[in-house]
Parts: sequence; structure tokens; C-alpha cells
Amino acid sequence: MIETINLNRKFGSFTAVDNLNLKIDKAEIFGFLGANGAGKTTTLRMLCGLLTPTSGTITVNGLNVVKNPEAVKRSLGYMSQKFSLYGDLRGIENLQFYTGIYGISWTAAKTNIKSLISQFDLDKYLKLKTSELPMGYKQRLSLVCALVHNPPLVFLDEPTSGVDPKARREFWQVINELAYRGKTVIVSTHFMDEAEYCNRVLIMQAGREEVCGNPLQLKQSHRVATMQQLFLKIAGADNAQS
Repeated sequence: MIETINLNRKFGSFTAVDNLNLKIDKAEIFGFLGANGAGKTTTLRMLCGLLTPTSGTITVNGLNVVKNPEAVKRSLGYMSQKFSLYGDLRGIENLQFYTGIYGISWTAAKTNIKSLISQFDLDKYLKLKTSELPMGYKQRLSLVCALVHNPPLVFLDEPTSGVDPKARREFWQVINELAYRGKTVIVSTHFMDEAEYCNRVLIMQAGREEVCGNPLQLKQSHRVATMQQLFLKIAGADNAQS
């Protein structure tokens, strides 16, 4: 689903992403883990076609991202940690707005959206203004907005920031369901326990790959019990605190 070859991004003399090579499979839950400034967000922005690489290539869903950025954007859904919702609009109006943003009609999207609304238990909240929703339901609504066009690939940038532990657990059940249904899910997180839920996780530091693999196998190979301990060992205690 995603492949990068010798991917680099510089801002002046600063190298934000340094020679990154990735292969991410269909229906995989792939996690990006790293301290602030490690290069996670810059990498995600390049994968989404929002930022042009300095050098290297990116292929997403069979498309060269640099040559086909708009087609790539149409094939993915993106959910930011800020839950890009309009607080003065009702839930249903946010959904209608995002169908237009993704260039599809409400009629064409209605069946898919109805299924998502039922799956995420949003029915009774759709008539409320988004500003009035509990945080956990804002989170769910934001994800549905990213899925209105039924994309094969979903990017979740710090999706559980600011929500309580119960909502976090429930949200990861949703993520697993998306992967079960064949969607590729890319997650950026700073919660070490969430990295355990990924099929594979990439730990970045100073724009480079430090380790990449299955969480259980990584812990075993580095002789640690938790992802927190692995991160401390790989990235160092100072970075783990940032």
C-alpha cells in the first residue's frame, strides 16, 4: 500500500527526514513512534501528498505521490489530533460538509455513512452542535468525517490525545475493525501502550529509522518487557520525556 525509497526532507540545512525506506502492507496497522522533532509529522505529511520530498520516492496505493498528489489525497482519509470539526455545525452538517470536501455527493455517500454512524453509535448525537459533544464522541465523529468517501488508507495523527482511557480503548477497537475490513491504518502516537496494538511500529529519532517491526518481536530481541522500556533503550531517556 505504501513504499518509500531513500526518502529525505530538508528545511534549509536541517534534515527532518533522513533516508527513510518503508514498506507498509494493505490492511496493516502501522505505528509511528518518536519524540517531538523525530520526524513523524513530516513523514506523514509527505505520505499524504501535503509536503514535497527533497529527494527520494513515495508510492501510495500504486500512485507516485509527487506526480499524482491530488489522486493520492482522494484515496486516503486523514484525522488530526485537533478533530478538524466545525463546532457551530451539527454533527450531520459536519458529515455533509466533508462529503463535499472529498468531492462526492451526499446521496452517493449516504449508505457508507449510515453504516459508520451505526458502528460508532453516533445516531443520537448527530443533531447536536459539535461543540456540545463529549470528547470521545467528537473523536468518533472526526473519524467518520475522514471515512465518508470510503478510502482504502487512513491516517490518524495522535488520534487519542485528550480523551479518557476508556475512550482510547474503544477507539482502538474501531481501528482494529477498520483493518479487519481491509483498510490500511497509519497511526502516529506518543502513547507507548498504544504502540503495542500495531502490527508493526517504527521508532524514529532525528529523522531516521531506529527500529521497525512487530512490537512483540522487537521487545523480545531487545530483551525488554514493554514498549516504554524499548523506547527508553532506543531513543534515550531524555527524548522519551519530550
